[in-house]
Amino acid sequence: MKNLLKSVVLASGILLASNAVNAQQKIGHINTAEIVQSTNEFKAAEQEMQALSETKQKEIQDMISKYQEQQNAANEKLRNRSEANKEEVDAEVQTIANTMREMETRIQTQQQAAQEAIGQKQQELYGPIEQKVMTAITTVAKEKGYAYVLDISSGGVPYFQGGDDLTEEIKAKLGVSATN
Repeated sequence: MKNLLKSVVLASGILLASNAVNAQQKIGHINTAEIVQSTNEFKAAEQEMQALSETKQKEIQDMISKYQEQQNAANEKLRNRSEANKEEVDAEVQTIANTMREMETRIQTQQQAAQEAIGQKQQELYGPIEQKVMTAITTVAKEKGYAYVLDISSGGVPYFQGGDDLTEEIKAKLGVSATN
């Protein structure tokens, strides 16, 4: 009986000690998307990405316009075709059709190159921003003694109640005003 009592007291002590240790771990949450989007670097990157996207779109649209001009020229030649000039017009239309196939290939190649260039530029511009934000998150979490910081913007935490929102402190660490 004495051993049973000692075992129960020991088990209770271990349980209380583990609860005390668990209770001391602080859990906070942040909204990384909000933090990243509030930085001046992100705003500048967005403008640069918009300009690059518009430039690439214009290049492709110019190529498409030239393609359409060729198509219209071929249609016009076919409309003016007669028995007297049939062979000559057919040869010209065939030449235009070959040119249009080459243009289609160049347009597709240009579209792929544009997507790759935009993806590469995104990595180049947004990578350092994300790294800077992650460093600030780590710094604030360590300073405040948090064991866990959950990101509510990623959808990885479908429910949270309470906890401390560190978003504004991370923004402050980055020198971003709360209204951005």
